[in-house]
Amino acid sequence: MKRPLRGALSAIALATGLALTVSSCGFGGGKSNSDDPNTITFLAPIYSDGTKAEWDSIIADFEKQNPGIKVDLQMESWKQIPDVVRTDLQSESSTPDLLNIDAYSTYASDGKLYPASDIADAPVLGDLQHSFVENASMNGTQWALPLFASTRTLFYNTDLFTKAGIGAPPKTWAELTDDAKKIQALGGGISGYGLPLGQEETQAETSLWTFGAGGNWSDGSNLTIDTPQNLEGVQAIKAIADAGATQPNPGATDRTPLINVFIQGKIGMIEGLPPVINMIQQKNPGLKYATAPTPTKDGAPVTLGVADHLMAFKKKVDKRPAIKKFLDFFYQPKNYATFVKAEHFIPVTTSGAQAMADDPVVKAFGATLPVAKFYPSNNPKWAKVEGAMKQQLGTVTQGADPATVLKAIQQAAS
Repeated sequence: MKRPLRGALSAIALATGLALTVSSCGFGGGKSNSDDPNTITFLAPIYSDGTKAEWDSIIADFEKQNPGIKVDLQMESWKQIPDVVRTDLQSESSTPDLLNIDAYSTYASDGKLYPASDIADAPVLGDLQHSFVENASMNGTQWALPLFASTRTLFYNTDLFTKAGIGAPPKTWAELTDDAKKIQALGGGISGYGLPLGQEETQAETSLWTFGAGGNWSDGSNLTIDTPQNLEGVQAIKAIADAGATQPNPGATDRTPLINVFIQGKIGMIEGLPPVINMIQQKNPGLKYATAPTPTKDGAPVTLGVADHLMAFKKKVDKRPAIKKFLDFFYQPKNYATFVKAEHFIPVTTSGAQAMADDPVVKAFGATLPVAKFYPSNNPKWAKVEGAMKQQLGTVTQGADPATVLKAIQQAAS
């Protein structure tokens, strides 16, 4: 999840991009792998230091129950996996059979993917939450399976709220700016609101503001970047930065290091991902904090939803039966819930949500799913627009005109 979840979250990736280490066991695209219908080459990103161990455990259990099938796992960091995918797709022998990444639409529009109905049985498909199925579909066909979800919610430091005399979390932009100024006035290197507009995941923070003004990045078929609602959201970003209520130089600040500053108790409010709960527990369990819905223009709830996906590539050798067995195994409630809980994201299956009802992430973020809006990741042009956002949106806090910036980004969609 790029993004989740990313950037691109990811991501969830990202959307997510929170892992600091890389572990890999490449499959290399050898002939035996390509020609063997019972060997699945699987390329996946690293979400945390434990991701590889989680997949290894699932694969070992699967292969024990299905001794005729082998799953050959390769893992890459979120920073490296886009380049690895581009390289691998240059030949069929190196193209993975199964891929876990955020965006799928380019591969689907190029005719490279199997429909989701070819790689998972009906009970699995029917267990997926409807909004995430829609996000994984193009022209009425589902092309990918959502892996798990990431949304955003406001994390706020309750100690700093008390010191600043703030009784409740903000619901509107006006309240957010007012509260951020009060916290900023405490001094001591404290920032009121953490505004990450660096290139790690600019599009995520910006989307929270444009969605909060009633905006969208798509009208269903076309990308709609330069709209009055989106402009109002970007103008609000510029306004809170110009008010001096954020950390210094938000246009050059990435999300992950800024979240760490919040965890250290130096930021009053920040939009956070589900894994932030575990990061706080690991890095500063004494931090006094709470969560609240994302503030918007008029207080109406909305948030950014991100889902990473599993997708299968068409090959000369048909591996759909083996892939279907593996994915049906993975999405069994016990296996799926164990994986999602370990990575601290939100389940996208009804059975997974039931199995994780007492999980801290589900308790904090579950209510955000019904009001989540998504990137138009089913539009093949979105990747170029997302890249332009990362390059240009941060400049509005450095003096650039929001209308000019949005017009330039719109050109990337043309």
